[in-house]
Amino acid sequence: MPPLPKTYDFHATEQRIYAWWEENGYFKPHNDPNRPDFDPAVPPFVISIPPPNVTGELHLGHAMFVSMEDLMIRYHRMKGYSTLWVPGSDHAGIATQLQVEKALAREGLRREQIGREEFQHRTWAWKEKYGGIITQQIRRLGASCDWERERFTLDAGLSRAVREAFVRLYEKGLIYRGPRLINWSPGLRTAVSDLEVEYSEEPGKLYYFKYMLADSDEYLPVATTRPETILGDTAVAVHPEDPRYQRFIGRQAVVPVLNRLIPVIADDYVDREFGGGALKVTPGHDPNDYAISQRHNLPIISILDEAACVNANGGPYAGLDRFDARQRLWEDMRQAGLVLREEPYTLTVPRTQRGGEIVEPMLSTQWFVRIQPLAQAALQAVRDGQIRIVPERFTKVYYNWLENIEDWCISRQLWWGHRIPVWYCQDCGQQTVARQDPSACAHCGSARLEQDPDVLDTWFSSGLWPFSTLGWPEQTPDLGYFYPTSYMETGYDILFFWVARMIMSGLEFTGQPPFHTVYLHGLIRDEHGRKMSKTYGNVIDPLEVMNDLGTDALRFTLLVGSTPGNDMNLSVKKVEANRNFANKIWNAGRFVIAAIDSLRPGDPGPDPQIADQEWTLADSWIWARLQMLIRDVERLFQSFQYGEAGRQIYEFFWGDFADWYVEIAKLQLAEGGRRAYITAYGLTRVLDASLRLLHPFTPFITEELWGHLKTAAFASPLAALLAAMQKQWPAALIVAPWPEPRPEYAWEASTLADFSLLQEVVRAIRNLRAEKNVKPGKRIPAALVSASAAQMLRQQSAPLAALAGLDLAALEIHAALPAKPEGHIALVVGPVEVYLPLAGLVDAGEQRARLERDLSDLQAQITRLEALLASSFAEKAPPAVVQKERDKLAAYQDSAAKIKGQLEGL
Repeated sequence: MPPLPKTYDFHATEQRIYAWWEENGYFKPHNDPNRPDFDPAVPPFVISIPPPNVTGELHLGHAMFVSMEDLMIRYHRMKGYSTLWVPGSDHAGIATQLQVEKALAREGLRREQIGREEFQHRTWAWKEKYGGIITQQIRRLGASCDWERERFTLDAGLSRAVREAFVRLYEKGLIYRGPRLINWSPGLRTAVSDLEVEYSEEPGKLYYFKYMLADSDEYLPVATTRPETILGDTAVAVHPEDPRYQRFIGRQAVVPVLNRLIPVIADDYVDREFGGGALKVTPGHDPNDYAISQRHNLPIISILDEAACVNANGGPYAGLDRFDARQRLWEDMRQAGLVLREEPYTLTVPRTQRGGEIVEPMLSTQWFVRIQPLAQAALQAVRDGQIRIVPERFTKVYYNWLENIEDWCISRQLWWGHRIPVWYCQDCGQQTVARQDPSACAHCGSARLEQDPDVLDTWFSSGLWPFSTLGWPEQTPDLGYFYPTSYMETGYDILFFWVARMIMSGLEFTGQPPFHTVYLHGLIRDEHGRKMSKTYGNVIDPLEVMNDLGTDALRFTLLVGSTPGNDMNLSVKKVEANRNFANKIWNAGRFVIAAIDSLRPGDPGPDPQIADQEWTLADSWIWARLQMLIRDVERLFQSFQYGEAGRQIYEFFWGDFADWYVEIAKLQLAEGGRRAYITAYGLTRVLDASLRLLHPFTPFITEELWGHLKTAAFASPLAALLAAMQKQWPAALIVAPWPEPRPEYAWEASTLADFSLLQEVVRAIRNLRAEKNVKPGKRIPAALVSASAAQMLRQQSAPLAALAGLDLAALEIHAALPAKPEGHIALVVGPVEVYLPLAGLVDAGEQRARLERDLSDLQAQITRLEALLASSFAEKAPPAVVQKERDKLAAYQDSAAKIKGQLEGL
């Protein structure tokens, strides 16, 4: 077959490979409950994708979760599970509505002018035009989702699920409507969830003023960051144990300018060290003050309207913007002699994620879920072990949040989303809650019904995602087989907002946890650990990175740099390094395929049953290292340490396989005949297994290379050897079996030890050559002496000479020498003494200094181990561990003795 191109062209490969996978149905579960050949005994593995906003464009957060979930899916697909990765997108109420309102504004229109029906028509049109961008970008990452099962949170099926969930909760008394303090966005004119609020530290002021006592010249010193809220004060609070103010408790204070009388109360919440030690209480505009008002039965006064302008409760300031009112009120208080002072103060300012304006805590009549009963079930599911959170430390955070959870505000004052299924009767005033649009009032039969104008919080529909996407509330085949799902993989920052709500909803509506494992990844920061933002100018665009360096390089960087629940620092340099790794994979593949192609049909191949009995030490070593790697990777995957698994595969492929085995294989292939045949077979098996292990990390290059490897191998004399494994080589790597770990064989330990010693000898000689600037091509004589390893070294003299740059004809290997060679520099490598005739390059003094340094290092290790073994460690540690330390000590003592002998010889 024609040789592979010298360089891997990811531009020409990725789109072609992805289309081929999809056309051949490899993304679908191989065991489909909707087909006649369905086998319920085949275990499924299911992930529901965290649905990206339909307005979204790919950022590194998407790249992280898509890469991680695709790794999980590809691994389980290769393990034989019937895998399903359900894709979809979220209607993203606020974000989408903002986009359409911006488009209207360019036409000089507002949504109120065109009406709700026309606005929704335009929003659906916008979604159809732009909504597929994010899914196309997710495909770029290699996501092996079943796109025929793609869902959207406003699909008819999901809309039915939302109504069903709302009505069930309402019928159980778990949904109610009433006034509570919520986050209000004045710009968006809607309530917003905690997730849609971002906090930033900003410079501000602390305003100190006098709260005058009624009928007195006395006052309480109070400090506030928001003077305009004084207009809504309904109490002044002091700490019950503060001796300065105990005499004021029970008296009345006067609200500045408005002259309204309010009580002085005692409450433990008050911080005696903040400000003057007294606290103004504004229940209508502060959550902590709201809690105080509930304890003391205080009235609640809201002073702002939907636009955050002062309402009639603000007296002379009615109609002013909240910040204008702040300045006017403060100036009036200054004129009244109530101002004490102002000082700079760093504020933690809540701003809306979308609009950017400051969020206002406001009392508002909204729909709420009575969350405590649902939270208790969600807590119990994790405590009972039905759900595992990875990493485990987030379990405590989960418990703490659910144990202190507040009722959930689920209504939003928007036009895009799931409209609340409640209708108000214009005749009897009662409300009808229904799964289908009613034609008459459920209480009086009147046809004069008006639906609640609000829509549901996006997180309400997202909370149903794992089972609504499978057909719930219908008992579909998909729901019966694929639910509960397997893993929920997402960022730790939405553990509460989304994951906890999915668990609560799953338990409430299906009686089962929606998944058995929650895997939380961290956030991606820049190379200095800073948050990526346009302000810093440090945002990395994944689309640009993929265009420049390839998808595999980006995926591998994200996956290997990630540990469960920890943030990772990313730089383009790291991706460039992994682009080089992709090139290394490609070049190693080219070498192996060229080796296969070089085999002639007449070459005498070994019997498949005894091929391994003709292995060289290098053949045995690389196979033992591969089996060790397979065992380690399986263990690491099972413990969710995917990054470490990828790092070990990288080290094996680049270090063991490409840098060591391939170099020795070149010598073995040059021998021709039977040795070349066995070597090519070994290269094929190792490359095949390596590509399988790498596939979940780097799917494109591995699929492309594996296809070429398979074609070359089965068209070569190796076909006879591989015939017994025909089923292990399906049409595509994506559906090929995962390498299964096997027990360690008895011969592996000695093989690994022998080759490790060979490597150490080669490294020692290479290091000395580099230190003395010996030209790379210069072959030098050498003498090696070892009582225990001489036989192994003689057998490996050819690869040893080739790798270390030695003159094979002048290479001497002895079990012992009567005298040290004169004019040689000496090295000690474990049980091996190496003598190199480099007298012209180094003087005796320099050699003595080097040996003395080595001896000093060894003696430090000997002293440490002697102290350790003389301590209680020898009695308390397991015998195998103690023996391992004793063996180390003996080896260090042996090396020290050899160096002392060399020093005496000098």
